[in-house]
Amino acid sequence: MLIAFKSKSSPEVLMYQEHAQRILDLLHKNPKRGVITAAEAAEALSILEHEVAETKLHPETDVEHDIHAHEQEEGETKEHAQAQRVGFSARAYPLLEMLRTAKAENEHIIWGI
Repeated sequence: MLIAFKSKSSPEVLMYQEHAQRILDLLHKNPKRGVITAAEAAEALSILEHEVAETKLHPETDVEHDIHAHEQEEGETKEHAQAQRVGFSARAYPLLEMLRTAKAENEHIIWGI
């Protein structure tokens, strides 16, 4: 299922629910329907930036959370298989940008409405 994050301050961000789930869990938000108010944007940004920093420091933990981690295929090097994985920072980037803009323009982010 897709989640469409919307804000007056930036273009819509679409994410598969399974990818957005980790982000929404960190923010204690319901994936079905919710809002990150303008007042919550700074804290949400801080939480997600911290998680991105942690996953960069400990990339092995990032893979544990990636349910679609690229597995090494026959004839493929381990390095190539790891390079094909999409980490948390890449998945979170569009929403982080939306949060930055929403914070700067004092706008809410909504989904499921």
